[in-house]
Amino acid sequence: MTFGQLVAVSMVVAFGGGVGATYLSTEGSVQQTQSSAVAAEVKPVSFRSYTMCSGAKRVHCVVDGDTLWHEGTKIRIADIDTPEVGEPKCSSEAALGARATKRMLQLVNAGPFEFRAWEGRDEDKYGRKLRVLVRDGRSLGDILVSEGLARTWSGRREPWC
Repeated sequence: MTFGQLVAVSMVVAFGGGVGATYLSTEGSVQQTQSSAVAAEVKPVSFRSYTMCSGAKRVHCVVDGDTLWHEGTKIRIADIDTPEVGEPKCSSEAALGARATKRMLQLVNAGPFEFRAWEGRDEDKYGRKLRVLVRDGRSLGDILVSEGLARTWSGRREPWC
């Protein structure tokens, strides 16, 4: 099965299950599809790898375990919470946050994935787009949770120390 066929099938399944809008990571943008008819027209595109964010200019990079920039759009990975790396409350949070960040970079660079809308909310209070990253039907956030590097998002931040 080609990437385009896989995307089309997964979008049809998502829309049929009432999941909501799906966002496909494509070259140069995040495209929202509204129906399975549109999904059938999606063409495979080249994959662009992410780097670690550094400096003031952030376009296509990973900030931490649950935040990234995709083609100039700041994305909050909506289904998980990872330890802070910017202002950790203790050394164990800093260490786990660094591991979660490194692992998220590996996961997003392992190949194409989808951005799926977070049901009921498009952005958080900081203006970040709320999205779930999905590859082959599995949330990349769930992978971090299964590896002990994140928690499933409960609706509020909880301490890591």
